[in-house]
Amino acid sequence: MSEVDAETIELPAAPAERPRRRRATASPRLVLAIVSVGICLANLDLFIVNVGLPNIAQEFRAASLEDLSWILNGYAIAYAALLVFFGRLAERHSRNLSFLLGVALFTAASAACALARNVEFLVIARIAQAAGAALMTPTSIGLLLASFPAEQRAGAVRTWTAIGGLAAALGPLVGGLLVTFDWRWIFIVNVPIGIVAIVIGWLKLPEVPGHDVPRPNPWAALLVTCGIGALTFAIVKANDWGWGSRGIVIGFAVAVVCLAAFIRHCFSSKNPFVDPALFAVRPFTGASLVMAPYSAAFGAMLFSVALWDQTVWGWSALQTGLAIAPGPLLVPVTSLLFAGRLIARFGAAAVVAAGIFSFATGVVIWATLMGAESNVPAVVVGMMLIGVGVGLTFPTLMGVGAGSLPPSSFATGSGVINMIRQAALAIGVAIAVAILATPVTMTDRIAAFQRGWWIMAAITIAALVPNYLFIRRKTGH
Repeated sequence: MSEVDAETIELPAAPAERPRRRRATASPRLVLAIVSVGICLANLDLFIVNVGLPNIAQEFRAASLEDLSWILNGYAIAYAALLVFFGRLAERHSRNLSFLLGVALFTAASAACALARNVEFLVIARIAQAAGAALMTPTSIGLLLASFPAEQRAGAVRTWTAIGGLAAALGPLVGGLLVTFDWRWIFIVNVPIGIVAIVIGWLKLPEVPGHDVPRPNPWAALLVTCGIGALTFAIVKANDWGWGSRGIVIGFAVAVVCLAAFIRHCFSSKNPFVDPALFAVRPFTGASLVMAPYSAAFGAMLFSVALWDQTVWGWSALQTGLAIAPGPLLVPVTSLLFAGRLIARFGAAAVVAAGIFSFATGVVIWATLMGAESNVPAVVVGMMLIGVGVGLTFPTLMGVGAGSLPPSSFATGSGVINMIRQAALAIGVAIAVAILATPVTMTDRIAAFQRGWWIMAAITIAALVPNYLFIRRKTGH
């Protein structure tokens, strides 16, 4: 395959069997609108809780920062582990009904989150939310592919990805607005949106039947879940317990054993949870390897800036959301108006590299300019550069990864990339917690944040290596 650019990023053909309509014929744009509600709920809720954590901590006073981090990481880990499992399971059944089931589960779990009376119950409800989100995401892609003609699918998926990215980035702003009333509103708001999506989806979505494919291996899903969970737990607790403590050593050992067993399963099973053949496609491998460090830095960044603004500068959740807002607003502008043109002119690898540099520069600005005194311009400029970086990078990587695969592997491949993204987000938050949880004095706390931002910038820049080796270089695929 030649160097990946806008012309080569073409999504594979849709399934040969056209969708059957139930009651009314939904236009492709209406299908895009309906499934985008699902991806918005899933991605928005991944980060909307960030600005609400200080308020949740005030109500659940016995909870530490490490405990509170599992409200974020429980969601991210379950989402990551279940994406491929539910995606493959849903391939056997009607895509439209599977999508609506995911929305229903997410909506019910959101109501449960709003009723939580302790951190433990909230974490369990968040895991149920993640299960609904993991069912919504791959089935929405299946509906999208079945509804758009071949020549429009690339643009439709870029739009879907950009909307999802915008929702994730807007989480802090929306959360800031809702927390001014009560932190429980960040979950209550999902309920009416979910109900409306279910009703409209039931009436309008086309019927896309399932296919006779092997059932995914639940043992493999359990292995990858335990592996990611143990790794995240060990990182979060390392400073508290000590890196050489028995509990941390056991945590890392469990992570290594589970992930090694998962990899062995993938290479030896006749029905692998993740087909190793996917990684024989160089652009797909490159997109996956870039996505991992970039997503880790992204998760750590959002967690850290919300925590900084409220705990160091004493800003309210609303002030924090408003200061962060310019970055998220630039995500769809950059992705929809500029990314496609830049890919056509310079190639996908150059656009990804520009996104990496823009993101890293925004974080470096925070590391060098933010101090004890409030500095609104530093927050805004940094977030704007980060927003441009996200708008250039995330949709482009999804296009590179999906467009390089054969038609039979598109759904699974997109699920794998999303699984990597969500797992990396959880690890990124864990790293941020490990860096930020221990300082006691304000001077030490500021130094910890600044050190954390330098580390995030370094992790982001590391993504340039796979971008150059796997995406930029010409291949024979």
